[in-house]
Amino acid sequence: MLNILINRLGQSVLVLLGVSLLIFFSLHMTGDPAALMMPPGSSQQEIDTFRHSMGFDRPLLWQYSHYLGGVLHGDFGESLRYSQPVLALIAERLPATALLAVSALAWSSLLGLLLGIISALRPHSMWDLLCRLLAFSGQAIPVFWLGLLLILLFSLKLQWLPSSGYGTFAALVMPALSLGAFYMSAVARLTRASLLDVLQQDYIRTARAKGLSAWRIVVRHGLRNALIPVITVQGMYFASLLGGALVTEIIFAWPGIGRLAIQAIQNRDFPLVQAIVLLAAVVFVAINLLIDLLYLVLNPRIRL
Repeated sequence: MLNILINRLGQSVLVLLGVSLLIFFSLHMTGDPAALMMPPGSSQQEIDTFRHSMGFDRPLLWQYSHYLGGVLHGDFGESLRYSQPVLALIAERLPATALLAVSALAWSSLLGLLLGIISALRPHSMWDLLCRLLAFSGQAIPVFWLGLLLILLFSLKLQWLPSSGYGTFAALVMPALSLGAFYMSAVARLTRASLLDVLQQDYIRTARAKGLSAWRIVVRHGLRNALIPVITVQGMYFASLLGGALVTEIIFAWPGIGRLAIQAIQNRDFPLVQAIVLLAAVVFVAINLLIDLLYLVLNPRIRL
């Protein structure tokens, strides 16, 4: 276990280093950062002065090493638009995105697992058809279209829920439903396929021959092994949600990281863009590491 953990941590550090290198040089390839960041109509002298103050006149390798040294010390720079440390800006938006991500993943996982289990236990039945129809509909409807439909129905027609806002349960319902619909469908379909495969294994037949109840066979023997691919999907989805649900946050004016990223790109705020992308990479890597450890708990054979 310790060797596996050390190996995964080493890989994670390399991935984060590669992401920081890629995003830093990609942003600087878009053009002269000083000319892009300065307001229109600035004189060449003002641009040169700003370039020197930001260190943009230094070699790129020096700039990257300076940026990386600040990151290692917890300094991600200062936002050019808001004149505040980028970590402070991200910390302000992170609770909103985390709340939206956890809510969307919670209801989509529970409903997706339930639909997948019902479909696997009653294959080719009416229940299976209804569950698969609901799952396919969640993936067929684009997130932005579903969000607009929810606003049209529950805000404009019925006037039950606010079309935007933050801080109340009513304002959370539609963004969470819109964001979690796609993931619910994916979890349901993957759970059904994985559980159907597991239920055909020899150890399941042995458990049935011993006279164990169907519920115990499914929960204790079948579902535990069928959840391994489902956990992978859920982990990746949760990481993408924390990275910023761009479309959902824009439609519902949700003050999260995704909306902040769009504003940073529009404002050409390089330090803020770099910090958001690096944060998303850290989330992906951390959840990948957690998934690997959960594999070892759910299926000890992987340790071999």
